[in-house]
Amino acid sequence: MGDYAFATPPIISLMSMSTKPFPVRRIYCVGQNYREHAVEMGGNPEADPPFFFMKPASAILQNGETMPYPPGTRDLQHEVELVVAMAMGGKNIPPEHVNDMIFGYAVGLDMTKRDVQHAAKKKGRPWEMAKAFDHSAPCSSITPEMYSGVVAKGAIQCKVNGTLRQSADVGDMIWGVPQIVHYLSQLVEVCAGDLIFTGTPAGVGPVVKGDKIEATIAGLETLSIKIG
Repeated sequence: MGDYAFATPPIISLMSMSTKPFPVRRIYCVGQNYREHAVEMGGNPEADPPFFFMKPASAILQNGETMPYPPGTRDLQHEVELVVAMAMGGKNIPPEHVNDMIFGYAVGLDMTKRDVQHAAKKKGRPWEMAKAFDHSAPCSSITPEMYSGVVAKGAIQCKVNGTLRQSADVGDMIWGVPQIVHYLSQLVEVCAGDLIFTGTPAGVGPVVKGDKIEATIAGLETLSIKIG
């Protein structure tokens, strides 16, 4: 409790199949974690360990809501991703301990201002304004690991207005969830409440006002949003 200069912001949370909502602490995202997507983005998927960028917790857009088309872009694109919700954390976490620290899994969209990202890349500038803008992290409710089991494979897809855009298998990821969390925990202390967006398969593309996006991963709640 304290006397602050203005009202403190609300806690951002996601619903889950458990009785209590999951409070979101931080959002980490893995770049180019599917070979075909890395190639379509001009990367070399075999060259380096995973790299990370972040979105603020306030970027969460709840399932079923409308995402306002963001300012400053003419090329808003979808990226469907498996989202890992952490129940525990630490530093230098061994890969073999990671699955015991997971609260559950969700379906997420890493919405991206692609034109802004390309311009930043050309000048060697940060990606934040292409990735971390308002409502840029739509996410389904979390399915606790006790119900889903460890999610290491399964169909991952994204449809726009019913047309299939992205289709792959979670098992196609270059770095699996244990490796991702292991690498991340060597850079920062992973904590309960952290969400990790694990990368997107090939087939990313633009969306416009009025489009409906449906993102699915086998065994998890479907994520459905509309671009407003």
